[in-house]
Amino acid sequence: MTGAARVTLCDVGPRDGLQNQSRNVPAADKVAIVNALSASGLPRIEVTSFVSPRAIPQLADAEQVMHEIERRPGVEYVVLVPNLRGAERALACRPDELNVVMSVSETHNRANLRMTREESFAALTGVIALSRERGVPVNVSLSCSFGCPFEGDVPLAGIEEWITRFTEHGVSAYTICDTTGMAYPRQVREIMARLRDRFPRHVFTLHFHNTRGLGVANVLAAAADGFDRFDASLGGLGGCPYAPGATGNVCTEDVVHALHLEGYETGVNLEALIAAAQSLPAIIGGDIPSQIAHAGPRTRLYSLDEALSQE
Repeated sequence: MTGAARVTLCDVGPRDGLQNQSRNVPAADKVAIVNALSASGLPRIEVTSFVSPRAIPQLADAEQVMHEIERRPGVEYVVLVPNLRGAERALACRPDELNVVMSVSETHNRANLRMTREESFAALTGVIALSRERGVPVNVSLSCSFGCPFEGDVPLAGIEEWITRFTEHGVSAYTICDTTGMAYPRQVREIMARLRDRFPRHVFTLHFHNTRGLGVANVLAAAADGFDRFDASLGGLGGCPYAPGATGNVCTEDVVHALHLEGYETGVNLEALIAAAQSLPAIIGGDIPSQIAHAGPRTRLYSLDEALSQE
């Protein structure tokens, strides 16, 4: 690779990671996590979701968290909204972008959102209209784009159809999601090359999970083909509750470590990010799947005394 290409990362841990935790994380801890991510140099953070507190009680404090975070210049604070009511709540908290989600798989959409895809589309077009009226950008995340645990591979033509339909409502930013960790590098290259050719003016973000250990490999494959926007989750937290065996998102510090080794620029301070990840076990009451938080970067060296003390 020649030169130093820039990659933009969005950490979705405060939303996608914490919503699946069995322990309820206090708002103050969520605010501290977001502030630590901001301080590390991450340019985008998905802070929370304005869903029904009955549906996801872990995120019932969305307004409080959004009001209490320390906003840093140059950092975009994104929130997920499921419907018009959630959008109204979210817009009162001054987000920089709304993220809306539906699945390209009918079965997964019913399992995850309890709606058909057509019902989801109708609800989300209302959100898009409201956000345009308020001057807030919208990103559409398309779940299960690389495979569905109920239906298998999803036809690429179906992904293109949903992008086309949302584009007719003025959307030009899309996250192509590997919701259940079924993607692999050759597939990522083929699907994203087709989408780039079909929609050359759109902005694409890639969202990978590490369920089968290919998360970082998929990021590097897409980055090598010129895609420069990725979601990741601090500590590797997260996972789809409606996919058997699904584990966490691709880990932010693991992704940053790999990208830096390959010569990409992220603007992220890896040591600060590792420190933030290492604070998570005390907050969630359990271990995290992060490799780099445990082992440190490859530049970490040990003294002979340290090595002998491990025997």
